[in-house]
Amino acid sequence: MDEARAVLHRLERIEALERESAPARSLLAEVHALLREAEAWVATERGGTDLAEQALQRCRDAADSHAREHVTAEAVPG
Repeated sequence: MDEARAVLHRLERIEALERESAPARSLLAEVHALLREAEAWVATERGGTDLAEQALQRCRDAADSHAREHVTAEAVPG
């Protein structure tokens, strides 16, 4: 149950940062933390988590892709 609360709290934090127009780097850090907390939550469930695990993997892939794009964009002199 603590894992579920942590995920919900993190989602609220992300929503607050979005409302504040926080920098992408801050949001991305929160999303990575959300993924870790969601993984912990899924790990505590007894079964039937296949869809959640697949969703987590898609989220990880998307976050990693975004991070690579962000790093590449920062590396290009402007």
